[in-house]
Amino acid sequence: MTRLDAPDPHLPPLTGAQADRLRALVADHLHVPVFPGDTVEADGRRHLLAHLARRCRRAPEDTWPGLVEEFFAASAAAAQGGDSAEELLTRACLSLVAPDAVPADGDDGFAYLRDVAEGLRLALALDGPDSATLLTDQDVARAGADALWAAGQRNLVRAPLRSEEVRLDGHAVLYSVYGDSPFVSTKALVLPELVAEVTGRRMPDAGALVAVPTRHLLAFHPIVDGGVADAVNDLATYAFKAHEEGPGPLSPRVYWWHEGRLTSLTTVDRATGTLSLRPPEALLDIMQALRGLDRAGRLASAPAGGDLDELARTGAALTARLDTDPGGRDDAFAAVLALAHAHAATDPDADRVETWDAWVAAQRLGTDLFAGTENGAETGAGTGVDGRQGDARAWLDAYYLTLVTRARERTTQLCRVPLDDLRGVAPVDDYVLHWIDVLQSHWLGHPMDDVVHKLVTTIETSHPDVPTLAPKELVNRVEYQPVALFHRMLTQDHDAFGEALTTALAQHGSYWGAATAPRARVALGPLALACLAYDMEFPVATDAPHLPKHLLDRQWLEKVPAQGADRA
Repeated sequence: MTRLDAPDPHLPPLTGAQADRLRALVADHLHVPVFPGDTVEADGRRHLLAHLARRCRRAPEDTWPGLVEEFFAASAAAAQGGDSAEELLTRACLSLVAPDAVPADGDDGFAYLRDVAEGLRLALALDGPDSATLLTDQDVARAGADALWAAGQRNLVRAPLRSEEVRLDGHAVLYSVYGDSPFVSTKALVLPELVAEVTGRRMPDAGALVAVPTRHLLAFHPIVDGGVADAVNDLATYAFKAHEEGPGPLSPRVYWWHEGRLTSLTTVDRATGTLSLRPPEALLDIMQALRGLDRAGRLASAPAGGDLDELARTGAALTARLDTDPGGRDDAFAAVLALAHAHAATDPDADRVETWDAWVAAQRLGTDLFAGTENGAETGAGTGVDGRQGDARAWLDAYYLTLVTRARERTTQLCRVPLDDLRGVAPVDDYVLHWIDVLQSHWLGHPMDDVVHKLVTTIETSHPDVPTLAPKELVNRVEYQPVALFHRMLTQDHDAFGEALTTALAQHGSYWGAATAPRARVALGPLALACLAYDMEFPVATDAPHLPKHLLDRQWLEKVPAQGADRA
């Protein structure tokens, strides 16, 4: 049983007993039956009582009847607008409402409402200092529908708000946006502008998850990395709790904002009242692709600091379990590769033997992901118990590692892995597979015309307007750079290669910024192509940032040749 001295679930500025008294005063004033919730209908209008509740909270209870009278007098005056269309245009604001918040029958004065998404309708409300009143068809006719909708969107932008970052159980960040205005949630309709305002970054191409649990609260998560898998569940938990407890409940659903549309991810079982999440296939593909990127350490929302001891323990634990859990090879490879990168934080020139050992270990584990799959063979050595093997991006990492450690036989082994074996493991953009095709064809000595044709296809499909899964910033600044280097290497243009390498390293630094993720330390793709060019006697500088000197200049192959997989 709810205690009367506990905050009212609909009007939390007041206790349950106080809220009941306020609703009784409002019902008496309007000559309507006593009602639940925070909204009352009278004379064809819907009145939101959150403002009134906050005023009453600050005033003695014996003054509440007067406050109620003032509130509805102001609301009536604002709604009439002196029959002025200009007044309506000045103060009208877009307002998201639940489907049951207004009569569904157009004859009841709300035929102008629009459906926005499952569980959400869009209305117009008159914004006042102490009240917000939904407009009726009569109001809309007086000022003109098109003009009012446009004015409502302009006025929406001015609604004041505050924001903060929220993490549940240390997962991906959620951005909570809130305020006293009952129009905060409606800013979901202008989410790209809100994302830019709150985060300082543009809306990602994949869009964002968003929830509007109450009229005063909105929460969102930009879809930029594999953290989206946790964010879906976290946002659902956050939205359900806020919807149950907050004032002005709107919707417990989670939505996907993408290309200007809101799509509900939440399915409501009307019989049991339970909620479940069912993302559409398009979003599931994006989530799976980004999860692969995140596992590889490219796009961590809150990147790890690269602590060597912790990374070493994680890598060792995952590797030790491979005998009994061969399906964990992907995660083990990601962890060991992260350790190899992290060594560059304390050993940027790769002077220490521990650094070289880490890179060789990563190379061996990476190539073992694909053992037994070359030339279409299916011995099972490269697959886990669930049949899953290394994906296309894991193949690229392993290939790059073989170039850095000069493991030529293992490079050849990787180049014999059929593209079809990589195609269906995890969704990737076409340019990734075309790039692998280029590298395999070149290494295996295919005709140069064939290699060049495939390179052109890679360049065309990696154009910023083409990829649909990987973030454009990642494509441009990180994944395209080895392609540009390969092009210059293929033409034997030493000067152009040097310029392209300088650009690639600058782009790497720009992409990662001050991030502490292990991947930020070393530009793996450019390093691999620089190693290949160095071995071809290109004049490659060995003192550039993000290129560990002694990985590039082959010194470790001379010092500890037995630790290299194969010597050139």
